[in-house]
Amino acid sequence: MKRIRVCVAVSAVSMVLVGIGSGPALAQPAAEPPVATTTPPFTTPDTDSCPFAASPPPAIDLSEVPAPGSTAPQPLPIPAEAVGGDRLAECGAVLPDGAPPLPADISATGFVVADMDSGSVLAAKDPHGRHRPASTIKVLLAIVALNELDLSTQITATAEDADAEGSAVGIGKNGAYTNLQLMQGLVMASGNDAAHALSRQLGGDAATVEKMNATAAELGALDTRTATPSGLDGPGMASSAYDLALIYRAAMRNPTFAQLISTETVQFPGYPRDPTIPDDQDRPGFTLSNDNQLLYNYEGALGGKTGYTDDARQTFVAGAERGGRRLVVTIVKGDVLPIRPWEQAARLLDYGFALDSSRGVGELVEPQSTSAVTSTRAPEATPTLAQPPASASGSSSRQSEMQAQGDTVVRIAIGVIGSIVVIGLLWGARRLSRNR
Repeated sequence: MKRIRVCVAVSAVSMVLVGIGSGPALAQPAAEPPVATTTPPFTTPDTDSCPFAASPPPAIDLSEVPAPGSTAPQPLPIPAEAVGGDRLAECGAVLPDGAPPLPADISATGFVVADMDSGSVLAAKDPHGRHRPASTIKVLLAIVALNELDLSTQITATAEDADAEGSAVGIGKNGAYTNLQLMQGLVMASGNDAAHALSRQLGGDAATVEKMNATAAELGALDTRTATPSGLDGPGMASSAYDLALIYRAAMRNPTFAQLISTETVQFPGYPRDPTIPDDQDRPGFTLSNDNQLLYNYEGALGGKTGYTDDARQTFVAGAERGGRRLVVTIVKGDVLPIRPWEQAARLLDYGFALDSSRGVGELVEPQSTSAVTSTRAPEATPTLAQPPASASGSSSRQSEMQAQGDTVVRIAIGVIGSIVVIGLLWGARRLSRNR
């Protein structure tokens, strides 16, 4: 509003100055009528010629330039047979026979809509086209972290954690965080700082990337190669709408992940002042909110993960339940036009729920081994969002064990006391009988 007022004032002054001249003001030519402009209707990108079968489109920045002394990896090999069925080798829209037209307001270059329980792929577009996943790859990191890390463990954040590039949940140097809280920051706020703190415990970025790629291969996600734990673009980074559906489906089989991804808000800790910074102050805790708008605006939403980089554009993965059916939807290389990615996902979910799940165009394959979705760490109690992390006195399982032991001691004590009472009664009766 200020800029408009200044322009108006300048125009008024100009008019006054023009009128001050000694002669009459020259007549101004009549303004030409404005040229009518129209915006062409939005169309989804054409992928019929399979332009992304081997690699994502070229990068538009320097994020994928190899480090000095190294070279960019070659594209992943294309499987001889399309994972999930022959029809998923198609690159355009892949729909069941007689299916209604797709929603018209989808900007995603590729997408998949599938039944999470049966694995039936209901509809797709360029399902195996390779694109950058951005932060949706954090779902794969979550699988690895949940399998290997104890969520009750508390770590102290480093300056490197706090300074991680990209989106952040708000971790601070010397802040104390449990792995459960780091997982909340990872999936709810897409925190690259949380990703860094988790990968540090998994052996560092290189080791974590190796574990993520091994897990992707076990899941059958053969289009996926991650270059960073957080989803920041890097040399060779790629995934597909199909692979992201596989990864999300596997993650949702972990009850802790399903609870994390569906949480709307949770309290997140602050961190102490940095003594090396003059006048620095302690940072208080705050309420952490889930950044997935589908969770708040779509009935039956199960939670999901957003993603964006300049090269990847908009990516999205989410699930929803309706009438006893659970669907997963994935979007790659989308945009905020004509509607936002979560709204496009909602349109695709509506479309999928209207289809017959028995007439799919392919299937989500099962993992090659159970280790991809089964924890490899020692079985211990896992804290939930409604339950604070276990203190030094023991986890919930130990508390239950102690309670059970206590109950046993009480029962034994009652039995001993009862026996003493009975013996006392018998002895008293015998004395009474003798006296009589």
